[in-house]
Amino acid sequence: MTTTFQLNGRPVSVEGDHPHLLAALREELGVTSVKDGCSPQGQCGCCTVLLDGKAQVSCLVSLEKAAGKTVQTLEGLDPAARERLARAFAAHGALQCGFCTPGIVLRVHSLLERRGRDLTREDAARHLGAHLCRCTGYVKILDAVEALAAGEDPEPAPLGGVGSRGTKLEATDLALGERPFVDDLRVPGMLHAALRLADHARAEVLAIDTAKAAAEPGVVAVLTAKDVPGELRVGILDRDWPVLIPEGGRTSYTGDVLAVVVAEDRATARRAAQLVDVTYRPLRPIVDPVAAVSDPEDAVWGLSGNVLSRTAYRRGDVDAALAEAAHVVHEVFQTQRVEHAFLEPESTLAVPEPDGTLHVYSGGQGIWDDRDQIAAVLGLPPERVLVELVSNGGAFGGKEDMANQAQTALAAFLLGRPVKCTLSREESLRIHPKRHPIRIEAWAAADDEGRLVALRSRMVGDSGPYASVGAKVLERAAGHATGPYAIPNVDVEALAVRTNNPVAGAFRGFGSNQAQFAMEGLMDRLAEACGLSGLEIRRRNVVRPGSVWGPGQVLDEGALGAAACLEALAPDYEAARAAGKAVGLGLGIKNAGLGNGAKEVVRAVVRPLEDGTVEVRHCWTEMGQGVHTVATQVAVEELGLPPERIRVVVDTSRELSAGQTTGSRGTLMGAGAIADACAKAKADGLRPGVDYLGTYVVDWTNAVEEGLEHPVVHSAFSFAAQLVVLDPASGAIERVVAAHDVGRAVNPLLCEGQIQGALHMGLGFALSEAFPADEEGRPTHLTLRSLGIIRPKDVPPMEVRLIEVPQPRAPYGIKGVGEIGLVPTAGAVAAALHALDGTWRRQLPMGLPSPKGAAPGPAGEDAA
Repeated sequence: MTTTFQLNGRPVSVEGDHPHLLAALREELGVTSVKDGCSPQGQCGCCTVLLDGKAQVSCLVSLEKAAGKTVQTLEGLDPAARERLARAFAAHGALQCGFCTPGIVLRVHSLLERRGRDLTREDAARHLGAHLCRCTGYVKILDAVEALAAGEDPEPAPLGGVGSRGTKLEATDLALGERPFVDDLRVPGMLHAALRLADHARAEVLAIDTAKAAAEPGVVAVLTAKDVPGELRVGILDRDWPVLIPEGGRTSYTGDVLAVVVAEDRATARRAAQLVDVTYRPLRPIVDPVAAVSDPEDAVWGLSGNVLSRTAYRRGDVDAALAEAAHVVHEVFQTQRVEHAFLEPESTLAVPEPDGTLHVYSGGQGIWDDRDQIAAVLGLPPERVLVELVSNGGAFGGKEDMANQAQTALAAFLLGRPVKCTLSREESLRIHPKRHPIRIEAWAAADDEGRLVALRSRMVGDSGPYASVGAKVLERAAGHATGPYAIPNVDVEALAVRTNNPVAGAFRGFGSNQAQFAMEGLMDRLAEACGLSGLEIRRRNVVRPGSVWGPGQVLDEGALGAAACLEALAPDYEAARAAGKAVGLGLGIKNAGLGNGAKEVVRAVVRPLEDGTVEVRHCWTEMGQGVHTVATQVAVEELGLPPERIRVVVDTSRELSAGQTTGSRGTLMGAGAIADACAKAKADGLRPGVDYLGTYVVDWTNAVEEGLEHPVVHSAFSFAAQLVVLDPASGAIERVVAAHDVGRAVNPLLCEGQIQGALHMGLGFALSEAFPADEEGRPTHLTLRSLGIIRPKDVPPMEVRLIEVPQPRAPYGIKGVGEIGLVPTAGAVAAALHALDGTWRRQLPMGLPSPKGAAPGPAGEDAA
């Protein structure tokens, strides 16, 4: 059976067995501007089409409903309209990773066709509620819509050197869906893989019966752990994560993989994966991280003990300082597990090459980690595996660990055919690591004048079963326990604990935002005890050059940024209070780079070509943050060439040793390596065909475990202050003002977008977002809508103020912007809510604000 409809003005017929219109468009007709972010949930908007002129998400449209109708995608718009839409989105910085953008652009086109100049910002925000964007915070999207509705046709600004406000590289292609992601790639003879996931968080696997799945028409192979020729376990730091759980093994969370089904098409693979029959002996799940520390049983198969890591340091005499202090506060804070909700689910394509190399297309954050782990699983030398990095549709730390790269590579290697595996949204939610829930019990003390004298903090983080980077997250939380404040007496301990809950790992902020939610709460409680405003107590305690911070680091001149951010908001803070508003202020610090004793060596290559263009080669992941744009701007700055003569290439043919694209280090370290390569190229006359290798090294940090009195824990810090203003009558957030010290804004337009997106994410972290699991360790929220992400109509006005206090020893004074963006947000929101109703918040999410005098919302003071 076939279904016929009009696609972009021409009649087409498709096979009638597609599960929805989206599958027919992408899999049979090759239309890839429509993206699959959640099918068939219909909750992200990425697959929006015009069906008989009306915007609809195509993953909820059956072929029966599409029959005989007109379907229009971005490819079918009038070229002039396409270009105008793309230019407006590019010029306003209304996109970052770009995965969600084509769907948004098409809906905006529909709104403009219907409303024209009558389309208001508020109407657009309401209609865009069908769309998720995890990168931008929607502010610049609505700026673009306003410009289009007003009849404007803004021209994207060309890129200049460092500090210029140019348009993101590839912005127009991304807006129109013309820049491919992994799942958009097609190769001849390609098979599709699907994963069979665990039914129990902790259970012995007695038998895995693949017969029914293997017998399904169209199935090529069903692979299990016994088919793995090399190592079974992978991991970034610890090789403790099994790529497949074997018979006789044990599941440790519901994201464990038991089998890989490979078929001729995706629908068959997914259907057959559910036919793999597994026999279990369920065991008691270990889900309470505090109790897990002393639990006599091991949460994870093959591992002994449930404490993954312990980070601790002390300075001064905390006991004495607490005993003698004029004011002491004691509180227990609890943060929640949070899902990244990047819009592109994980996808991998593995292609065996004639020379015996396995070519893997990955959207991960660390190609060298992917390569080494895949090679170990296949029992191959690393040089037999080439991982090509494809720009991904958002990550925020959630794509540091492999999701399906190893299983896809295994299938392609064993079958000798190309294999692609793209996770469904539910599979993605179950498999990849989340933000750590952390319990923080803390005591803080101040003298009569409100100056901090002591902090004691005890943290327990739920890392789930596998290491991922959990030890480093809790290490970072411990290091940032004092926030951006100078405290003479400090006693901190942080445990990362293994449980059978979902895995926790890297997520924007990397433990520092959890720790500083607690520290900011302590500051506001002390301010009340001392009779000071939130602004004044922070002024008296903020770090400055020469301050001893956290584990003992003596801060350099870059620390001037903390007070600069605070003072940038001081007039707004005082004015809002004078106007009777409920006001909250948060201040944050976040390192850039890995630090903690890691030797970071980054390289880049500048290669002039005969035609006068210059290639800039690096190996960072572009995930929306604009690292390719930064690379171009540095080359323009250093070589004095126009941007059209610069071509950025992600080079994975040589080991440039960048490691993971994480920790706000891409801009800082990438800029240093590219600038060095440019200097060498200029000195040698930019000879065509010569590879000029540039290097940037950070090798002067110390690990906390070294026990130094004054370790240099991190090479750079960024700072941010955020102001949250509530209407006391309605409890609604009226506005958020953010002052961020980025050291040097390489591209202010991109910096603003990063901060706006982080603020949106931070407000969700504070008020509504969570990824809970039940008493059996099973996630209970497996749709995008259930995650509590704030939709466009509910995003308050945001104002961003860039502060530039240079970081010593950093290229151009860069500090980083990607992670600091949400570090102060939850603390500022909590302070504003306390000003509204007098209730201290200690648990996240806090729930929506209530009017003054009303009871706290359902997630208020003591909600679970």
